[in-house]
Amino acid sequence: MKIKTWLLLSYFIVMILPLTAAYVLFVWVQAYHKDLNVEEYVQKQAHLQYLISVLDDPKWYEINAERAQVEKLIQPQVSIVLYNRDGVVLYTSDRLRVSPQFSLGRKQLYENLYSLQQGYRAYGYKQPVFSGPELVGFFDIQLSRDEWVSGVSQRGWLLIGVFIGLFTLIYLAVVRGVNRKLNSRLTHLMQQMTAFAKGETVQELPEGKDEIGQLTGHFHKMRRQIEAARKKLAQEQREKEFMIAAISHDLKTPLMSICAYAESLASEQELSASEREEYRGIIVEKANHMKQMLDDLLMHTLLQSPTYEIELVEVDGGEFFDMLVSDYELLCKEKHIQLLVRSDVSGNVRVNPNQMIRVANNLMSNALRHTKTGIRIWLAAASSDRLPMEWLFNFVKEEARLDTPDSVFFIVQNEGEGIAPDKLPHVFDPLYQADPARGKQAARGAGLGLSITRRILEKHGGDVAIYSKENIGTCVICRLPLMNEEGERT
Repeated sequence: MKIKTWLLLSYFIVMILPLTAAYVLFVWVQAYHKDLNVEEYVQKQAHLQYLISVLDDPKWYEINAERAQVEKLIQPQVSIVLYNRDGVVLYTSDRLRVSPQFSLGRKQLYENLYSLQQGYRAYGYKQPVFSGPELVGFFDIQLSRDEWVSGVSQRGWLLIGVFIGLFTLIYLAVVRGVNRKLNSRLTHLMQQMTAFAKGETVQELPEGKDEIGQLTGHFHKMRRQIEAARKKLAQEQREKEFMIAAISHDLKTPLMSICAYAESLASEQELSASEREEYRGIIVEKANHMKQMLDDLLMHTLLQSPTYEIELVEVDGGEFFDMLVSDYELLCKEKHIQLLVRSDVSGNVRVNPNQMIRVANNLMSNALRHTKTGIRIWLAAASSDRLPMEWLFNFVKEEARLDTPDSVFFIVQNEGEGIAPDKLPHVFDPLYQADPARGKQAARGAGLGLSITRRILEKHGGDVAIYSKENIGTCVICRLPLMNEEGERT
């Protein structure tokens, strides 16, 4: 139940229950009084008949009459007043209620005759007395209701006590409900927030479907996001530290070579012209290798930033990819590797030419490095409906998703040893190399090529995947979206 609904319901209960209880108690007391009135009325009526039989005697209304028998009727619950026919008091048993010098007016004297009048504290009865046809006086009887008043008073106090008790129970129930529904849960949530702020373990409890449950759910969702971000930052920090250590190690080897050959050139020892030229060539080669490593490191750092955007331009896909696949025949001939090239792209694409050249260079460098002399490399760029399926490895045809429409695929496939299945998921990780012998081939690079390739493809709105089987070969497939007729990427 929503807290708003629960609070409104609680307010309604707090308001309506006491009123309902008061009404029920009032009705109960009234019913009791009614039953008591009937019993009391019967008793008073019987007593009244006896009093009437005594007082309905003309002799009591003479001026100097002896009224000893009348006085015998007087009890704590009975009050009697005798009037003459003019309303002058002849006798009164309660001088505080009616003074002997008191007299009633004619209207008061003749109203409510022969009628038993019920009051809160007493019953009243008034009747004329005749001597033959002559009116001689009136008597007024008051029968007190002390027992009834006492019972009503007790019931009233009982009613007040029950009402207060019931109201207290309702109040305590609402307080307990508010504490259970609001205070305790909010306190627990604050404790969880404090524990999370201190880095302590936070135990998730059932959230509920009300506003506090939603708030708790948002807190736990935020907490999980923050914890994931912390883990990611920690992982990135470890990767940066590892990258710094790895790059430092990779830079140290060519730098030592440069220093050694530079010292040899600067020394006075006799060197032939061919040796000096060889040393200079080695220094230039090592310097270029260091430059390439630093360039890769800079590009990788830039691509890691979410704010770094690659500037893209719209180009004709056919012309651009014809150019992209046309510069590697000489390198393959030098290594006696057979290169099979195909370009069949239609439509326009948005690319950064320099970065796509970097992607092609990275993939071809890896393929050349892992392809032995005398075997083949396939290099292709084709629209999704013109893929060269005939030369793709069978396992690539089974595993790769090549049915994405309105796309351009850039494919580099080479025969060779392939990549072990346990290493394949990590090839796009920074500094990861399937061959652990990093120091054996200094010219192989810093291990950032595939990571940079993936980042570049992502910045282009595309993706890259790698497929490999040991003793068969490896295939890298890059996908870029084509432009539609409105000039937007599909």
